[in-house]
Amino acid sequence: MKRRNIGGMFVLMVALLAAPASVQAQFSYSTNADGITATITGWEQSGGPVGSLIIPTNLGGLTVTSIGAEAFAGSVNLTSVTIAASVTSLGPAAFDYCRNLTNATLPSSLTSIGYEMFAHSSLTSVTIPDSVADIGTNAFAGCAELTSVTIPGSVNSIGDGAFADCFSLASATIAGSVTSIGASAFQSCTDLASLFFKGNAPTADASLFSPVLGPVLGATVYYLSGTTGWSNSFAGRPAVLWNPLIQTGDGSFGVQNGRFGFNITGTPNIPIVVEASSNVAGPGWTPLQNLTLTNGSYYFSEPFQPGSSQRYYRIGSQ
Repeated sequence: MKRRNIGGMFVLMVALLAAPASVQAQFSYSTNADGITATITGWEQSGGPVGSLIIPTNLGGLTVTSIGAEAFAGSVNLTSVTIAASVTSLGPAAFDYCRNLTNATLPSSLTSIGYEMFAHSSLTSVTIPDSVADIGTNAFAGCAELTSVTIPGSVNSIGDGAFADCFSLASATIAGSVTSIGASAFQSCTDLASLFFKGNAPTADASLFSPVLGPVLGATVYYLSGTTGWSNSFAGRPAVLWNPLIQTGDGSFGVQNGRFGFNITGTPNIPIVVEASSNVAGPGWTPLQNLTLTNGSYYFSEPFQPGSSQRYYRIGSQ
């Protein structure tokens, strides 16, 4: 049985880390106009927090709903942060220049990622919640260790320079909800190899991949069947239809010589990953093989597993 997955596989996990009991006393905060919620404005001790940080739900009997502008900017000893579910907004540059910040857990209550929010950090992974509507200007600019990112279906726009100078960024998946991408959003992403778009072509100009600090030479844009606005190029990079399909009626599908296999066809040289699971509705999909459809086809096979009651396969983007 076959299953297609048109989304990317770039959801990256970060660990939840325990905060010391005394951490709340070290936050500075202000009471919002409603008198019942608070904005964290910074850290009371010089140099900022050290190691892991958890943003609490409550401070002084007030519900924490926001983190102010530059609240933790320049906290060079901060390595990870987990933000409470009560927080709905992060001020500009709240974690800018936290050079050793590698992990961030963002709440599903968050509605926007603002200007230079995590710029110049060492984030290796980030999961953007599906509550976020906009990614602000330079939000992740200079996150040189970030390797991949998935933009969820709640996001409408990606701001100017949002991922500029993310030199290690190799792939990105862009939800169909995104209608506009700002200037230089992927500027100098020198390792960028693929962008997977799940919807119609968003508005973007020729500066999207502008090579200020190095050329973005290898990036290929992939789009899906049934979407509109695409041509053979996008913002100066090649645009290619991503349309892999498992063939079930050509004689290749089934068990042969002790192996179960099938042909996959589609646009020549598009990258895909084959995954398998014993539960089609579950989360336990296992990547089996990354491959490209050389000349537009590939025969995939693996040892037949007669002891399993059922096994499902699907195709996704790398």
